[in-house]
Amino acid sequence: MTSALPLQSPPKRLCILRLSALGDVTHVLPVVRAIQKQWPETELTWVCGEFESRLLENLQGVRLIRFNKKNGWRAYVELRQRLKATRFDVLLHMQVSARSNLASLMIKARIRLGWDHDRSRDLHGFCVNHRVPAVRQQHQVAAFLSFAQALGVDVDQPEWGFPIAADEQDFVNSYLDRGSKTLIISPSSSHSLRNWTVEGYAAIADYAVTQHGFKVLLCGGPSEREISFAKQIDHQVTSRVTNLTGKDTLQQLVALIDASDAVISPDSGPLHLANALGKPVIGLYACTWSRRSGPYNSLGYCVDHFAEAAEQYLRQDAESLRWGTRIEQPGVMGLVKLDEVKRKLDLLVQNELR
Repeated sequence: MTSALPLQSPPKRLCILRLSALGDVTHVLPVVRAIQKQWPETELTWVCGEFESRLLENLQGVRLIRFNKKNGWRAYVELRQRLKATRFDVLLHMQVSARSNLASLMIKARIRLGWDHDRSRDLHGFCVNHRVPAVRQQHQVAAFLSFAQALGVDVDQPEWGFPIAADEQDFVNSYLDRGSKTLIISPSSSHSLRNWTVEGYAAIADYAVTQHGFKVLLCGGPSEREISFAKQIDHQVTSRVTNLTGKDTLQQLVALIDASDAVISPDSGPLHLANALGKPVIGLYACTWSRRSGPYNSLGYCVDHFAEAAEQYLRQDAESLRWGTRIEQPGVMGLVKLDEVKRKLDLLVQNELR
């Protein structure tokens, strides 16, 4: 280990390495805000994935370097060339995948702060010279904030201050009725086994319209898998819903969520975007544990069957599993029942929208 932490003075140059995914990139934003607040003169650079970086296009005070994994080895060469003249005081190495570990070797930094031993893999330890403290069963938002805390930044609670594009208002206005409540259902996770059932999504959409007067939007990405899944839901809904799956950009989705009243989603990027934008979220969990990756400010609205899934599919107690274990097996999301989601929606409306 070198250069004791916490820092005794603000770093001149600091680099963040977090390439993916949407939810985790969203979790890193409070770290940026905390550093900007305490050390406004520090020059910040963020190396981020090409797709995920679209979230950050309006982020002020940060030099954004896009890493396109589709370019293969050329992406690493390009990163090295971009940064060869820069030596950072601090690198926050906030991802443990083999890809990110290799990318970190293209970045010169005196202090290289990474994850603790239990949360490391793929030779992460060889790429860092400091580690954040090991904390058992820590939510990911708090885990990312521990990087700022290890440097000596005085931060306790996350503040996102999410950057929103100012030029998407026309798109939002074309789909939102300002006179009614809007519920966004984002049914697809990046892992299809984390998705709830077509029948469940269709039924809760009908319930939201008929019982609570919501205007319901189905949102999702442009992949064939997501478009097909949303079409199946749309075909089963008996009420009128608007299916925008594959029709909006990432920045337009952010603007839509910001103008909406609530979101329902499995463990996904849009779920964490909604949380960052201050929207109440009903999270649907069984593959993953909301205690670790739930919407940080809406954990009380989650329907979570991870503990039951651990017993049924792994024959283990959830508390004994390695933190971050995923139970991505066919049928696991069927543990989430429609009546539970209805009760959570009733509670959300009562608490947030009266």
